[in-house]
Amino acid sequence: MSGLAVRAAFDSVIVPSFEARTGTKLRVDWLPTTLIMEKVPAGEGADILVLVKAAMDKLVEQGFIDASSRLELVHSRVGLAVRAGAPRPDISSLEAFKAALLNARSVVYSRAGASGIHFEQVVEKLGIAEAVRARATVIPAGFTAEKLVSGEADLAVQQISELMVVPGIEIVGAFPDEVQTVTSFSAALMRNAPNAEAGARFLATLQTPEAVQAYLAGGVEPAF
Repeated sequence: MSGLAVRAAFDSVIVPSFEARTGTKLRVDWLPTTLIMEKVPAGEGADILVLVKAAMDKLVEQGFIDASSRLELVHSRVGLAVRAGAPRPDISSLEAFKAALLNARSVVYSRAGASGIHFEQVVEKLGIAEAVRARATVIPAGFTAEKLVSGEADLAVQQISELMVVPGIEIVGAFPDEVQTVTSFSAALMRNAPNAEAGARFLATLQTPEAVQAYLAGGVEPAF
């Protein structure tokens, strides 16, 4: 089970390369960290978890994780996207960013994801929460940029790496520094993982030079 931030890197390079090299097939359930944190204590398992660092800390404390296997993977930043070909708003300053949100027909974000939780805090801080929420498109989970392609919204909020997964969109840029958040992701084996040996082999590929290039191309920064 994995958070969405590394999907572009995993899908494009890391997973297919591992499968071709080892003959081992991987199935990844792509879920927001909040949902992973519901599933694991409820008894759902996996060989490997990739999720927000603070959440991984909690699962280590609760005994769900083989702490000796833990790796720090990437740092991810939150950004905005528009449908391909649509005008890109100016978000180069905090005031311009605020105006872009207020001028949007609808802003889409995921309430379950770390980016959506942060966005709720940002619009509160900027004093525009009521105006933005009145026209927002809120999804429970998944890729917000899909709502740009469908025409349901004209600005999408999510981790930049997650926005990049969706075809037919363009990245506007990262949130201004004053309202940016950097989310770090960790990976580890679950305790008593049924396929621990194969899982350990996969973890070993996540900090290779090939993985580094995949992360950078996929919109995240290596954390090692």
